[in-house]
Amino acid sequence: MPRTHPVAVTGLGLVTPAGIGEQPTWHGLLASRTTAARDPVLAGLPVDISCQVPDFDAHRLIGRHLAWRLDRAGAMAVLAARHATADAGLSPAEWDAARVGVVIGTGTASMERYDAEYAKLGAGRPLAVSPLAVTRSVPNMPAAEIALDLTARGPNFAVSTACASGTTALGVARDLLRAGTCDIVLAGGTESARCRMAAACFHRMGALSRRLGQPAAASRPFDADRDGFVLAEGAAVLVLERPEHARARGARPRAYVAGYGASCDAHHFAAPDPEGRGAAAALRAALRDAGLDPADIGHVNAHGTGTRLNDQAECEALRSVFTAPPPVTSLKGALGHAMGAAGAIEAAVTVLGLQHGTVPPTANLDRQDPDIDLDIVTKVPRTVAPTAAVSTSFAFGGQNAALVLQAA
Repeated sequence: MPRTHPVAVTGLGLVTPAGIGEQPTWHGLLASRTTAARDPVLAGLPVDISCQVPDFDAHRLIGRHLAWRLDRAGAMAVLAARHATADAGLSPAEWDAARVGVVIGTGTASMERYDAEYAKLGAGRPLAVSPLAVTRSVPNMPAAEIALDLTARGPNFAVSTACASGTTALGVARDLLRAGTCDIVLAGGTESARCRMAAACFHRMGALSRRLGQPAAASRPFDADRDGFVLAEGAAVLVLERPEHARARGARPRAYVAGYGASCDAHHFAAPDPEGRGAAAALRAALRDAGLDPADIGHVNAHGTGTRLNDQAECEALRSVFTAPPPVTSLKGALGHAMGAAGAIEAAVTVLGLQHGTVPPTANLDRQDPDIDLDIVTKVPRTVAPTAAVSTSFAFGGQNAALVLQAA
């Protein structure tokens, strides 16, 4: 066991392009099923590929009145939180609401409806702008809406470290529990990056895959022919508890958050440090926090975006921390890049991997880049010892975050 105090993961809620719920996501990943396709929302843009959550009818899934008030990212967060709470066997009618916190990470909050609202303003129609545009888009609202929906009156806030936000949220939630501030924290991330402005901006930066003729094959982490990531959407919420609180109510942990580490490259506003020094520092900090050695880690759920710079920098970081890096996977080949939600989705899948002793394969990895000297799981799932695993997230601004998750 780690020298420090882990916190228990007692519930999971997943909303991803592989499906709504834990089982569709897990089975889709095991089958290496890709989800990228041409997106009518992005039609007419230079890149119109995305990974969309299928059959997401917010009116049906969370209720018509709440769906009317929320944008897509907020609705996915509420649904994931409901699933996670039910999975943990918790009843909001019975918990001590003042001891239940919510921490949700998001990258851009939401720009989903801003195109239409700015168009009204630009057309000289300010009174036509929706008064809900602000509450649908400010970063704290997914966390606030979860608290409203489930009656959680403890600390409630958003964290935003770009594409590391979901991982950062879990680390902050872990700190609230260790400090004794809360008994339960609902933590994770949400994002819907299927937005015309986001797609146009990322294309101009050269970050998106341009494989328009083969959208299902566009996201190719660690592949020699990778040319960028694919925008995606999704949400994941994990129920974290102090272990003694979980024991007292007879809950069985699914895994433990044993360690968390974070750092900043201070290298470039968008590009990672090519030597991966900041990423390696976050990994080492997470291992120290967990009281574990690199040799104790059974697999790595990598950030693995499919951009040339990120994948190579992550390789350098892993090679510097691990003498012989354990098996590595990236979910983004199948699910695309859900930005602020990605780290939470990947942490949830890492919990499932520990429970099943299985690492999902990296989709679309047909020819591994010879400069990426890692043992990457591809084509079929890999059976591993269910001990401990690392989930990593890196982001614009040089943000780095890493979690060590340990089998229950």
